[in-house]
Amino acid sequence: MIDILAALSASAAAGLRIGLPLLLIGLLKINLWVNVPFLSRLSPSVVVGVLVSLSLFEIFASKKRIGQRALQLIQLVLSPIVGAWMGMATARFTGLPDWIVGTIGIVGGLLALVLQLVQVGWFFRLSGLPLWANLSQDLLCVALVLFAFDAPQQGGLIALLMLWLAIRSSSAWYHWYHDHRP
Repeated sequence: MIDILAALSASAAAGLRIGLPLLLIGLLKINLWVNVPFLSRLSPSVVVGVLVSLSLFEIFASKKRIGQRALQLIQLVLSPIVGAWMGMATARFTGLPDWIVGTIGIVGGLLALVLQLVQVGWFFRLSGLPLWANLSQDLLCVALVLFAFDAPQQGGLIALLMLWLAIRSSSAWYHWYHDHRP
């Protein structure tokens, strides 16, 4: 069960940012990119260069409204893929059987997609995310990756709490939409 919570924590981090969690996994666990699909086939220097560039772009572009919009388009497409990769890499690292690794990949990808959809919803409802929210996302992303390996129970519980908040947000939007419909 702890292995599943660790994978959920890593996948939730991918629901917030794409490059930063992958970069952190590679920096924390040198041999973990061997377990990440597609990244294991590339040269480590190329992977580091691309992930550092993507992480810096995510961090700086998320502070302006036009950058947030561009990031949302990229993250909406890539977050399920990266969420599945992160979940599968974490599950492989913990030594789970292959059939469970595939299931965790699917669940991790869906969790990342749900969290990304909620971010898009908040972006449109608030006409852009405030700076404090973006900084919180960055810190939470780093914390979730660290928790995935050092404190998987806490990281998994934070990921489940984020899922619960996402469900609450969507039901609040539903009621708000029906109350304000012309």
